[in-house]
Amino acid sequence: MAEEARTASVVYTALGDSTGAGVGARHGGGYVARLFRRIKREHPDARLTNLCVSGATSEDVLRGQLEPAFATRPTLVTLGIGINDIGQGMTTERFAGNYEEIVKALKGKTHAAIVLTNIPDISFAPVVPPGARDDTRRRINLFNQKIEEIAERYELVMVDVYSETHRVIPSHPEMFSEDGFHPSDAGYEYWAETMWPAVKAAIEK
Repeated sequence: MAEEARTASVVYTALGDSTGAGVGARHGGGYVARLFRRIKREHPDARLTNLCVSGATSEDVLRGQLEPAFATRPTLVTLGIGINDIGQGMTTERFAGNYEEIVKALKGKTHAAIVLTNIPDISFAPVVPPGARDDTRRRINLFNQKIEEIAERYELVMVDVYSETHRVIPSHPEMFSEDGFHPSDAGYEYWAETMWPAVKAAIEK
């Protein structure tokens, strides 16, 4: 398997949380699995290592996902993290420090194309009380500002899933799964479709 990974045209390694793992999906997995199917259609020998873990924060990526990621010798890395940092009350500054450390490590220890995704607008999730929606959205925007600043500083592609979900979700409640928090199959498919142009461009460079 290691030899196959070294010779594959695309070696995709995904870092992140439950949305990358596919929690809430009934069929087809999360955005990572759906992106990989698109990659495989154009690069049949592509390989995927999905290191995303439900409940993961930026600190979990630093402690538990980076070293395994380096071992895969990726040519493509996606990073989607931050929802659980917000849920656990992490400060914006601490999150930004963790996030930049992750990006620096990926830039320094891999030759991969790196595609970042910001935090979707989960303020519309059914489990979020109406009175908490504005504050949730405010915190998401603060975290996303840091992600955008880091992406610009390191000249990385950032896919703006926040703007897409903020625009689409109010009229498409079916994009949430039965747990009222994670995306449904429709939600993950939309997420993957939003990311695909950036991922496609990254692997074709």
